[in-house]
Amino acid sequence: MHMVATPNSKMQRVLQLSMVLTLAYVGATFFFGLRAHSLALISEAGHNVSDLLAIVLSFVAVYFQARPATDQKTFGYQRAGVLAAFVNAATLVVLSLWIAFAAIHRFSAPVEVQPKLMMYVAAAGVLMNGTIATLLWKFSGDVNIRSVFLHMLGDTLSTAAVIAGGAAIFFTHMSWIDPVLSILIAGMILYSSVGIIRETLNILLEGTPRNLELGEIRQAIASVGGVLNVHDLHVWSLGSQSHALASHVTIAEMPMSECGSILADIKCALRDRFHITHTTIQFEITDCETTYGCAAPPEFEAIGAHGHDHHGHAH
Repeated sequence: MHMVATPNSKMQRVLQLSMVLTLAYVGATFFFGLRAHSLALISEAGHNVSDLLAIVLSFVAVYFQARPATDQKTFGYQRAGVLAAFVNAATLVVLSLWIAFAAIHRFSAPVEVQPKLMMYVAAAGVLMNGTIATLLWKFSGDVNIRSVFLHMLGDTLSTAAVIAGGAAIFFTHMSWIDPVLSILIAGMILYSSVGIIRETLNILLEGTPRNLELGEIRQAIASVGGVLNVHDLHVWSLGSQSHALASHVTIAEMPMSECGSILADIKCALRDRFHITHTTIQFEITDCETTYGCAAPPEFEAIGAHGHDHHGHAH
């Protein structure tokens, strides 16, 4: 199968607009955070710097994902977005830890903040981040875009918390509310980032996609007429929304011309039930040695000395 990713110009325009708005807000948040002596606002500025980097990475990844497959990159660049999402999430983990340590230090060395300025700047942040998150939401099925969407959604919620914190400081004059808010923001950032890291690592390590059950896929193939056994079954993700499958299937001995209907039924079952369209099915008349349903890799010396009798290879 020749795989070519289709460029999404609307997605690229949304990311470009997000970069411009985020860059402007980073400058404003950092400047007014210094003036207000608010660690929560300065934390927001740092968080938005990571958002800016995340958007830039995602934009570059979208560009690479649109490039066609080549002889050197036979699957194209579909994992560019997955890699970008992993890097984005990893930077957020580091940022959340920095915010938490800075906030803890504030408890021992409190600083008077200007709550009104905090609320004004945070209100602008809620508007900007909420707008960007809304624009990105329709593309959030892609893990690359979802990582940016979570960045912006987290910012929207955290800036809303800054408004509430500013109001609380204004009425109570309790400066410790600012570092407490910062710790809550850090916790929210960390929680969303860990989920993205787990998902992207699973894809990069070629684990079974999280929304698929290998047992159900094996049963679906085994239920096709003419299939005697299913083994050496592997399912992995090429990108966040495209999956591939390879498997050995045991059938009765028959002419190759008669295998076509079995192969067609297997491919239809995989496509209709699991949305897997990139498949490699190897027909055999004898099972090969397996461990947990997967073929045991031969020793180096044995390669070439042992083979499988099979009817065909379908791709």
